[in-house]
Amino acid sequence: MIAPRAILAEPDWSEVFKSSPLAEVEAANVRCREVASTEWRRIVPVLEVTAGIGEVDHATVKDLCVCVARIDQAERDLSERGLMVTAERGTVKNGAATIAGQYRTQLARYIRELGLSPSSRSAIAPPETGEESSDIWD
Repeated sequence: MIAPRAILAEPDWSEVFKSSPLAEVEAANVRCREVASTEWRRIVPVLEVTAGIGEVDHATVKDLCVCVARIDQAERDLSERGLMVTAERGTVKNGAATIAGQYRTQLARYIRELGLSPSSRSAIAPPETGEESSDIWD
């Protein structure tokens, strides 16, 4: 019988989203830590069963969680300041819209690679649990 897998260790999000002396930046980073942590705790247990992820996948899953947190951050900025903002050159598109789109493109890749969408799940076979006997006569 194969031993049960250990759940991937959650990253220290304060190392990813560093503290800042600027109150506005720090508030955004605190929220990013919370969003990334929530996403990690939501998907890692599922991925360990459905996709058989392990330590080798740590960086990919961590980056997926960063994408989710940054999308949340960009969307909050869009909600607060709007799609169009006033800048030195007049009214322009809020850069958070472009940033959100770029993170969504990367997130879509991770979703496909890790089998987190219904269509990609059908292409991934769950790892064998080792519960079946290896005896050919059983």
